[in-house]
Amino acid sequence: MSKSIQHYILGHWTPGEGEGLPQFNAYTGELIGTTASDGIDYAAVLDYARKAGNPALRRLTFHERGRMLKALALYLLDRKDRYYGLSHLTGATRADSWVDIEGGIGNLFAYSSLRRRFPNETYYVEGETVRLSKENTFIGHHILTPKRGVAVHINAFNFPIWGMLEKISVNLLAGMPAVVKASEQTSFLTEAMVHDIVASGILPEGALQLICGTGRGLLDHVQNQDVVTFTGSAETGKKLRAHPALIEHSVPFTMEADSLNAAVLGEDAVPGTPEFDLFIKEVRREMVTKAGQKCTAVRRILVPENLLDEVQKALSKELAKTLVGDPSVEGVRMGALINRHQLDRVREKLRLLAAKTPIVHGHPDDFEVTGASREKGAFLPPILLRNDNPLHNTISHETECFGPVSTIMPYKTIEQAVEIAALGRGSLVSTICTHDRGIAREYVLEAASWHGRVLVLNRDSAKESTGHGSPMPLLVHGGPGHAGGGEEMGGMRGVMHYMQRTAIQGHPTDVTAVTGQYQSGGAQRETPVHPFKKYFDELEVGETLVTAKHTVSIADIHNFANVSGDNFYAHMDETALEGTPFTGRVAHGYFVLSKAAGLFVDPKKGPVLLNYGLDECRFTKPVYPGMTIGVKLTVKEKIEQEYDPAREGIAAIPRGIVKWLVDVYDETGETVAIATILTMVRKR
Repeated sequence: MSKSIQHYILGHWTPGEGEGLPQFNAYTGELIGTTASDGIDYAAVLDYARKAGNPALRRLTFHERGRMLKALALYLLDRKDRYYGLSHLTGATRADSWVDIEGGIGNLFAYSSLRRRFPNETYYVEGETVRLSKENTFIGHHILTPKRGVAVHINAFNFPIWGMLEKISVNLLAGMPAVVKASEQTSFLTEAMVHDIVASGILPEGALQLICGTGRGLLDHVQNQDVVTFTGSAETGKKLRAHPALIEHSVPFTMEADSLNAAVLGEDAVPGTPEFDLFIKEVRREMVTKAGQKCTAVRRILVPENLLDEVQKALSKELAKTLVGDPSVEGVRMGALINRHQLDRVREKLRLLAAKTPIVHGHPDDFEVTGASREKGAFLPPILLRNDNPLHNTISHETECFGPVSTIMPYKTIEQAVEIAALGRGSLVSTICTHDRGIAREYVLEAASWHGRVLVLNRDSAKESTGHGSPMPLLVHGGPGHAGGGEEMGGMRGVMHYMQRTAIQGHPTDVTAVTGQYQSGGAQRETPVHPFKKYFDELEVGETLVTAKHTVSIADIHNFANVSGDNFYAHMDETALEGTPFTGRVAHGYFVLSKAAGLFVDPKKGPVLLNYGLDECRFTKPVYPGMTIGVKLTVKEKIEQEYDPAREGIAAIPRGIVKWLVDVYDETGETVAIATILTMVRKR
């Protein structure tokens, strides 16, 4: 019995109105359920996200949002078996489903971990201070804050879970809610996971809403603080990009479109080499995974012209081993397309290709299906075509068959391989399989402008390589031209896509107050208590210690050389200084920094737990014997750290990292060295 596939909007589940669109079992053609979209007030849906979800997320810090993602990932991982059962109905094998389900949940984990690269604040201060005036009373900086709108994600049918989670992981960490428009062909699986997300209570209300139908009219109501992303065909994406509301309100639009991705076999990768075998294995995997229904799948196989026949033979032999059918049957390694409608579309494109590029392996009408009916299911075997003249017979670069279909073609030189790959007019990914670093370098640097990602595959990387078709959460996923011109994920870059970058200008003291990071030239406050005696909670940005002074001597230079073993001529040989910037023996830079530490450190046991490191250091003026140095030690920034009382050691101690600006100056008041050091400080 079929079910009504519902939407989660305005804080509750609703079936929608009107005639429902059917969703089918990929193996039997049986009806799973229907989803209707009439009667949905999309203006209210988006407004609810802006007014309920956005403020709730925006109030959370990056660390709190990250922990929220981790909790959600763990919650969903405990329920993964249910998703595998439903994913099977989409035609996916167990391996296909793993990519969709656990790969999607992996995005939540990845972005949860990324919280550590952001402050425990609701905003992010980007880059370095820009000095805008001679006397340094006017400076500039950049700050990023969450947009006040909603992320609208329009997803494709092929990855009902990964497509949702890889996008919302990013916008949720940024502090922005999402409305997910799942594909009307496979949203029954997305709906199942969203049911669990809602039931978990982990996300604030309004942080996630789900549309399971066509979503027609959704974009009519976007506003200038919103962000829209799209995954699907380039044809549909172009129409959406030109939507009047997006243009009117200058709404950011990110498009990740299906593309004609190329895998290139290096000239060195001849039969008998590991690279030849790896190439055959990788191309075969890309053709059969998800039955070829991947935006990153290999559509064009570029090989040296002298190896064309051998590659065709080897690849055909491997493809012939692929059992097509129901993956619940032992030995089946490729499932079905999602439904027979999609099968008809693939067959139509295949006919166009086959009219100009002959099929050299597989037959669309003559193949066996294991454990299911070829007539009822949406099955197609792996199909390999051949294009002997890819520079002139351009159909292979213009027509995408979104199924287990690829075309093999020759090239004469790596330069020509780049030219052929570029005929795809922009792709999500390309692979160069070679053990020759020169070939790899030439291909990557010349082909990069046409691709969002390039994989160098060889014997050294193969063991741990995630492969041609797997975009990684902390790297960008997208591509130029036909691939859409957008970038998804990408680590911190992706998070910032959902934030507004604003330049702030003013006096260093004012910029310090806004950013929570001390700006050089800002007000410094001396306090009677040594800052190393203060707990993390008690320290304030801008608080400064002015130390006693020390006059550097020849003995200091000799002693430091003996201790460190640094006998560089500028420190130890006065006769060797001709032609150098120095007028005499100069103190070691690291002596100056070490002496500075000796001047500002309070030796008694206190809240400071340890020296955590050195972020940056510059020696700006030579220090000669007889010069007197002092230090100004200023609290530059405070970074809270997470702790867990149930753990052992340092992880159980409430603490934070304090960044200190160390300004070492001479008797004239001029800076001779400047550094940022970090200490781990206990909380009270």
